[in-house]
Amino acid sequence: MGSSTNNEALWKEIEVELKDVGKRLLRFPSSTDVLLLLLEEAEIILARVWQGIPSSKAGALFSLMKALISDELLRHADLNIQVAVASCLNEITRITAPTFPYKDDQMKEIFQLFMVALKQLSTESGSNYARAVQILEALATLRSCMIMLDIEIDAMIVEMFQLFFDTIR
Repeated sequence: MGSSTNNEALWKEIEVELKDVGKRLLRFPSSTDVLLLLLEEAEIILARVWQGIPSSKAGALFSLMKALISDELLRHADLNIQVAVASCLNEITRITAPTFPYKDDQMKEIFQLFMVALKQLSTESGSNYARAVQILEALATLRSCMIMLDIEIDAMIVEMFQLFFDTIR
């Protein structure tokens, strides 16, 4: 009974944090520095959420998922913001696996953002490199590449493998 109560209390805390950071991201801070800090906060919270949460608890992710897929974040000009958004979306994909968290056209944009992040593998250090490694690990572990096949983005798959070969070289 104690473990169940602890899990429920932990989930309540995470749920409040998810909703809060989602609402703050939806307001889209004008400062790049503030936005990056918010995205980093979202990453930390999402990393605490277990994979395959029950649908009854998934509603806590809604505002954050909505904010992350907004044009302002998906198409942000700053590389650090793009990689941080990709990292958050990677966590969302991990949490919701094996279900697609977004529609096919949105998943295509997400994978394009993953490609931006994966290009940071060649830097071999820094927070963007660490995020790229996490995305690569999730792609391998969760077999997210299968989603790429399902939504028929074959050219991006080829581009991804070319990127890996170039990075290895």
